[in-house]
Amino acid sequence: MSLLLSKRWLITLGVLLLVSFAAPDLMAQDADPAPESKTLMDKIVDAGLFMIPIGILSVLMITLAVFNALQLSAKKFSPGALKEEILANMADVRVRSSIDVAAQDPSYLGRLVATAYPLVDATDPETLGRGKVEDAIADFAIRENSRYMSWIGYFSVIAQAAPMIGLFGTVAGMILAFDTMGLSGGADPSALAGNISLALMTTAGGLVVAIPSIFCFYIFKNRFNKLVSEAQEVASEGLDYAVGTVNADQQLAKVPEGISES
Repeated sequence: MSLLLSKRWLITLGVLLLVSFAAPDLMAQDADPAPESKTLMDKIVDAGLFMIPIGILSVLMITLAVFNALQLSAKKFSPGALKEEILANMADVRVRSSIDVAAQDPSYLGRLVATAYPLVDATDPETLGRGKVEDAIADFAIRENSRYMSWIGYFSVIAQAAPMIGLFGTVAGMILAFDTMGLSGGADPSALAGNISLALMTTAGGLVVAIPSIFCFYIFKNRFNKLVSEAQEVASEGLDYAVGTVNADQQLAKVPEGISES
Protein backbone atom coordinates (compact mmCIF):
# COMPACT_ATOMS: atom_id res chain seq x y z
CA MET A 1 0.00 0.00 0.00
CA SER A 2 2.76 2.38 0.92
CA LEU A 3 4.54 1.51 -2.32
CA LEU A 4 1.42 2.36 -4.30
CA LEU A 5 1.06 5.72 -2.54
CA SER A 6 4.66 6.61 -3.23
CA LYS A 7 4.19 5.85 -6.92
CA ARG A 8 1.11 8.11 -7.02
CA TRP A 9 3.06 10.94 -5.39
CA LEU A 10 5.85 10.55 -7.92
CA ILE A 11 3.40 10.55 -10.81
CA THR A 12 1.66 13.65 -9.44
CA LEU A 13 4.96 15.46 -8.95
CA GLY A 14 6.03 14.59 -12.51
CA VAL A 15 2.77 15.94 -13.93
CA LEU A 16 3.15 19.20 -11.97
CA LEU A 17 6.73 19.68 -13.21
CA LEU A 18 5.66 18.98 -16.80
CA VAL A 19 2.85 21.51 -16.59
CA SER A 20 5.13 24.15 -15.03
CA PHE A 21 7.63 23.85 -17.86
CA ALA A 22 5.08 23.62 -20.65
CA ALA A 23 2.73 26.38 -19.45
CA PRO A 24 4.90 29.37 -20.54
CA ASP A 25 5.25 27.92 -24.04
CA LEU A 26 1.52 27.29 -24.29
CA MET A 27 0.76 30.83 -23.12
CA ALA A 28 3.23 32.29 -25.60
CA GLN A 29 1.52 30.41 -28.42
CA ASP A 30 -1.89 31.66 -27.39
CA ALA A 31 -0.74 35.27 -27.00
CA ASP A 32 -0.47 37.62 -29.96
CA PRO A 33 3.02 37.79 -31.45
CA ALA A 34 5.02 40.88 -30.42
CA PRO A 35 5.42 43.41 -33.25
CA GLU A 36 8.85 43.51 -34.78
CA SER A 37 10.71 46.77 -34.32
CA LYS A 38 11.46 48.58 -37.58
CA THR A 39 14.94 49.67 -38.54
CA LEU A 40 15.78 53.23 -39.54
CA MET A 41 15.92 52.24 -43.19
CA ASP A 42 12.45 50.68 -42.94
CA LYS A 43 11.08 53.92 -41.51
CA ILE A 44 12.72 55.96 -44.27
CA VAL A 45 11.22 53.72 -46.94
CA ASP A 46 7.81 53.83 -45.28
CA ALA A 47 7.92 57.65 -45.14
CA GLY A 48 7.06 57.73 -48.83
CA LEU A 49 7.98 59.71 -51.90
CA PHE A 50 8.90 62.85 -49.95
CA MET A 51 12.11 61.18 -48.84
CA ILE A 52 13.30 60.96 -52.47
CA PRO A 53 13.94 64.72 -52.98
CA ILE A 54 15.47 64.89 -49.49
CA GLY A 55 17.80 62.04 -50.43
CA ILE A 56 18.73 63.83 -53.66
CA LEU A 57 19.53 67.00 -51.69
CA SER A 58 21.72 65.01 -49.32
CA VAL A 59 23.72 63.64 -52.26
CA LEU A 60 24.07 67.15 -53.70
CA MET A 61 25.27 68.46 -50.33
CA ILE A 62 28.00 65.81 -50.09
CA THR A 63 29.04 66.43 -53.71
CA LEU A 64 29.27 70.19 -53.13
CA ALA A 65 31.28 69.67 -49.94
CA VAL A 66 33.85 67.53 -51.76
CA PHE A 67 33.99 69.92 -54.73
CA ASN A 68 34.52 73.03 -52.59
CA ALA A 69 37.08 71.27 -50.41
CA LEU A 70 39.11 70.55 -53.55
CA GLN A 71 38.67 74.01 -55.05
CA LEU A 72 39.31 76.09 -51.93
CA SER A 73 42.86 74.97 -51.28
CA ALA A 74 45.93 77.09 -50.64
CA LYS A 75 47.65 75.49 -53.64
CA LYS A 76 44.94 76.73 -56.01
CA PHE A 77 44.83 80.24 -54.53
CA SER A 78 48.28 81.28 -53.29
CA PRO A 79 51.01 78.70 -53.99
CA GLY A 80 54.01 79.25 -51.75
CA ALA A 81 56.56 79.08 -54.56
CA LEU A 82 54.68 81.63 -56.68
CA LYS A 83 54.30 83.95 -53.71
CA GLU A 84 58.03 83.93 -52.94
CA GLU A 85 58.99 84.46 -56.59
CA ILE A 86 56.64 87.42 -57.03
CA LEU A 87 57.87 89.11 -53.86
CA ALA A 88 61.51 88.51 -54.81
CA ASN A 89 60.98 90.02 -58.28
CA MET A 90 59.08 93.01 -56.95
CA ALA A 91 61.76 93.68 -54.32
CA ASP A 92 64.15 94.19 -57.29
CA VAL A 93 61.45 96.08 -59.23
CA ARG A 94 61.27 93.35 -61.88
CA VAL A 95 57.61 93.93 -62.64
CA ARG A 96 57.69 92.30 -66.06
CA SER A 97 59.25 89.15 -64.60
CA SER A 98 56.50 89.02 -61.97
CA ILE A 99 53.85 89.30 -64.67
CA ASP A 100 55.44 86.56 -66.77
CA VAL A 101 55.69 84.19 -63.81
CA ALA A 102 52.11 84.91 -62.73
CA ALA A 103 50.71 84.46 -66.25
CA GLN A 104 52.07 80.91 -66.34
CA ASP A 105 50.35 79.93 -63.09
CA PRO A 106 46.58 79.16 -63.18
CA SER A 107 46.10 79.93 -59.47
CA TYR A 108 44.01 82.79 -58.15
CA LEU A 109 47.13 84.75 -57.20
CA GLY A 110 48.69 84.17 -60.62
CA ARG A 111 45.65 85.47 -62.46
CA LEU A 112 45.33 88.39 -60.04
CA VAL A 113 48.94 89.53 -60.50
CA ALA A 114 48.82 89.02 -64.28
CA THR A 115 45.75 91.29 -64.37
CA ALA A 116 46.81 94.03 -61.93
CA TYR A 117 50.58 94.46 -62.33
CA PRO A 118 50.49 95.60 -65.99
CA LEU A 119 48.99 98.83 -64.60
CA VAL A 120 52.11 99.60 -62.57
CA ASP A 121 53.14 103.10 -63.70
CA ALA A 122 56.88 103.69 -63.90
CA THR A 123 56.29 107.40 -64.51
CA ASP A 124 54.93 107.71 -60.98
CA PRO A 125 57.93 106.75 -58.83
CA GLU A 126 56.26 107.70 -55.57
CA THR A 127 53.40 105.19 -55.77
CA LEU A 128 53.99 103.34 -59.08
CA GLY A 129 50.32 103.89 -59.90
CA ARG A 130 49.04 102.24 -56.73
CA GLY A 131 45.52 103.56 -57.22
CA LYS A 132 45.13 101.95 -60.63
CA VAL A 133 46.63 98.67 -59.41
CA GLU A 134 44.27 98.51 -56.42
CA ASP A 135 41.29 99.27 -58.67
CA ALA A 136 42.34 96.40 -60.93
CA ILE A 137 42.61 94.09 -57.92
CA ALA A 138 39.09 95.08 -56.82
CA ASP A 139 37.66 94.58 -60.33
CA PHE A 140 39.32 91.18 -60.58
CA ALA A 141 37.83 90.15 -57.22
CA ILE A 142 34.34 91.18 -58.35
CA ARG A 143 34.61 89.08 -61.51
CA GLU A 144 36.23 86.01 -59.99
CA ASN A 145 34.68 85.82 -56.53
CA SER A 146 31.13 85.51 -57.82
CA ARG A 147 32.06 82.27 -59.58
CA TYR A 148 33.35 80.71 -56.38
CA MET A 149 30.55 82.08 -54.20
CA SER A 150 27.87 80.70 -56.52
CA TRP A 151 29.00 77.15 -55.67
CA ILE A 152 29.17 77.96 -51.96
CA GLY A 153 25.74 79.59 -52.10
CA TYR A 154 24.09 76.31 -53.10
CA PHE A 155 24.59 75.15 -49.51
CA SER A 156 22.21 77.91 -48.44
CA VAL A 157 19.64 76.77 -51.03
CA ILE A 158 19.82 73.19 -49.76
CA ALA A 159 19.60 74.33 -46.13
CA GLN A 160 16.34 76.16 -46.89
CA ALA A 161 14.79 73.66 -49.29
CA ALA A 162 15.34 70.45 -47.29
CA PRO A 163 13.29 71.38 -44.19
CA MET A 164 10.54 72.85 -46.37
CA ILE A 165 10.20 69.59 -48.27
CA GLY A 166 10.26 67.69 -44.98
CA LEU A 167 7.55 69.92 -43.54
CA PHE A 168 5.43 69.44 -46.65
CA GLY A 169 5.75 65.69 -46.26
CA THR A 170 4.78 65.91 -42.60
CA VAL A 171 1.69 67.97 -43.35
CA ALA A 172 0.62 65.53 -46.05
CA GLY A 173 1.21 62.59 -43.70
CA MET A 174 -0.77 64.21 -40.90
CA ILE A 175 -3.70 64.81 -43.24
CA LEU A 176 -3.70 61.13 -44.19
CA ALA A 177 -3.38 60.13 -40.53
CA PHE A 178 -6.43 62.14 -39.49
CA ASP A 179 -8.37 60.83 -42.46
CA THR A 180 -7.56 57.32 -41.24
CA MET A 181 -8.72 58.24 -37.74
CA GLY A 182 -11.95 59.66 -39.13
CA LEU A 183 -12.70 56.53 -41.11
CA SER A 184 -11.92 54.18 -38.23
CA GLY A 185 -13.58 56.36 -35.61
CA GLY A 186 -10.38 56.47 -33.58
CA ALA A 187 -10.75 52.82 -32.72
CA ASP A 188 -7.10 52.01 -33.45
CA PRO A 189 -4.76 54.52 -31.75
CA SER A 190 -1.70 52.41 -32.57
CA ALA A 191 -2.32 52.79 -36.30
CA LEU A 192 -2.71 56.56 -35.88
CA ALA A 193 0.53 56.78 -33.88
CA GLY A 194 2.34 54.81 -36.58
CA ASN A 195 1.10 57.13 -39.32
CA ILE A 196 2.17 60.21 -37.36
CA SER A 197 5.59 58.69 -36.71
CA LEU A 198 6.12 58.08 -40.41
CA ALA A 199 4.92 61.60 -41.24
CA LEU A 200 7.47 63.14 -38.86
CA MET A 201 10.28 61.18 -40.52
CA THR A 202 10.24 63.61 -43.44
CA THR A 203 10.79 66.57 -41.12
CA ALA A 204 13.61 64.74 -39.38
CA GLY A 205 15.18 63.87 -42.74
CA GLY A 206 14.98 67.49 -43.88
CA LEU A 207 16.70 68.71 -40.72
CA VAL A 208 19.42 66.07 -41.03
CA VAL A 209 20.27 67.53 -44.46
CA ALA A 210 19.74 71.20 -43.60
CA ILE A 211 21.89 71.44 -40.45
CA PRO A 212 25.16 70.20 -42.06
CA SER A 213 24.44 72.42 -45.07
CA ILE A 214 24.36 75.50 -42.84
CA PHE A 215 27.71 74.57 -41.29
CA CYS A 216 29.22 73.89 -44.72
CA PHE A 217 28.02 77.25 -46.04
CA TYR A 218 29.75 79.29 -43.33
CA ILE A 219 32.87 77.09 -43.18
CA PHE A 220 33.55 77.31 -46.92
CA LYS A 221 32.55 80.98 -47.10
CA ASN A 222 35.01 81.94 -44.37
CA ARG A 223 37.73 79.80 -45.93
CA PHE A 224 37.18 81.43 -49.32
CA ASN A 225 37.33 84.95 -47.86
CA LYS A 226 40.55 84.07 -46.06
CA LEU A 227 42.19 82.71 -49.23
CA VAL A 228 41.15 85.74 -51.27
CA SER A 229 42.45 88.09 -48.59
CA GLU A 230 45.82 86.30 -48.54
CA ALA A 231 46.17 86.57 -52.34
CA GLN A 232 45.34 90.28 -52.31
CA GLU A 233 47.80 90.87 -49.47
CA VAL A 234 50.58 89.24 -51.52
CA ALA A 235 49.82 91.48 -54.50
CA SER A 236 49.78 94.60 -52.32
CA GLU A 237 52.92 93.52 -50.47
CA GLY A 238 54.77 93.04 -53.77
CA LEU A 239 53.82 96.55 -54.84
CA ASP A 240 55.03 97.87 -51.48
CA TYR A 241 58.38 96.17 -52.03
CA ALA A 242 58.76 97.80 -55.44
CA VAL A 243 57.79 101.25 -54.16
CA GLY A 244 60.19 100.90 -51.26
CA THR A 245 63.06 99.91 -53.56
CA VAL A 246 62.40 102.77 -56.01
CA ASN A 247 62.22 105.35 -53.24
CA ALA A 248 65.00 103.90 -51.08
CA ASP A 249 67.50 106.62 -52.00
CA GLN A 250 65.01 109.36 -51.29
CA GLN A 251 64.14 107.84 -47.92
CA LEU A 252 67.81 107.65 -46.96
CA ALA A 253 68.32 111.23 -48.10
CA LYS A 254 65.73 112.37 -45.57
CA VAL A 255 67.64 110.73 -42.71
CA PRO A 256 70.06 113.18 -41.02
CA GLU A 257 73.75 112.31 -41.29
CA GLY A 258 75.01 110.24 -38.36
CA ILE A 259 71.75 108.42 -37.67
CA SER A 260 72.05 106.21 -40.73
CA GLU A 261 75.69 105.41 -39.88
CA SER A 262 74.78 104.31 -36.36
